[in-house]
Amino acid sequence: PPPEPASPPLPPGTRQIQVYKSVQKNGVVRYSDMMPEQGHYELLLFNDCYACDPDSKVNWHTTGLFLYDYASTIQAAAKAYQVEPALIRALIHAESAFNPLAVSRKGAMGLTQLMPATARELGVGNALLAEQNIFGGVKYLAGLLKQYGGNVALATAAYNAGAGAVQKHGGIPPYAETRAYVERVQLLRQRYKDMLSVKGL
Repeated sequence: PPPEPASPPLPPGTRQIQVYKSVQKNGVVRYSDMMPEQGHYELLLFNDCYACDPDSKVNWHTTGLFLYDYASTIQAAAKAYQVEPALIRALIHAESAFNPLAVSRKGAMGLTQLMPATARELGVGNALLAEQNIFGGVKYLAGLLKQYGGNVALATAAYNAGAGAVQKHGGIPPYAETRAYVERVQLLRQRYKDMLSVKGL
C-alpha cells in the first residue's frame, strides 16, 4: 500500500508542497505538480522531510515500503559506496517517501533531500533527477558513516541535523525532530532488510 502523506498542522509562513503521483497504463509512475486530468492519483504533501515530524500520524511499523523503486540505481550506489541497500531505502523513505520532486521549506531537494550547497559539493548538477540525487545522497551518507566508524545512528543524526550538531552534543542532538528521524530510519532499515531478504532482492 502507498505511504500515508504527512499532514501535521503547519507553522505560520510554511509553504506546503503538493505533488500528484499517478500510474500510467504502461505501469510508469509519474510525479507532477499538476493534477492529472484522468485516472487515479495520490496527493503527496510535504512541508519538511517525511519522517522529521515528531507528531507524525504515520504508523512506521506498518506503512507501505518501496521495495522496487529505483532498484538498479540504488544497487549501483550501494556497491559504489559500500552502503547497505536497506539503509539507502530507509533514508530515502524517511527523507521524501520516494518522491523525486520533494522540496522542503528549507530548500532541500529530491529523493535524498540534498541542500543546494551540499548537492554542488557532491557534484550533483540537478538534484531533482533521481539517479544524480541517489548517488549524491549515498555518497554523502557514506562519508558520514566513515566519519562515525559505521555508527548508523550518529551518521543519520548528522545527515539530519549536521555533523556540527552531533559534535557539539557529543552524540545524537536533543532535537525532537532529529531523534524522531533517527529512530524511524532505524525502524525502516530493519523492515527493508527483512522484506528485501524475504523477497530475495
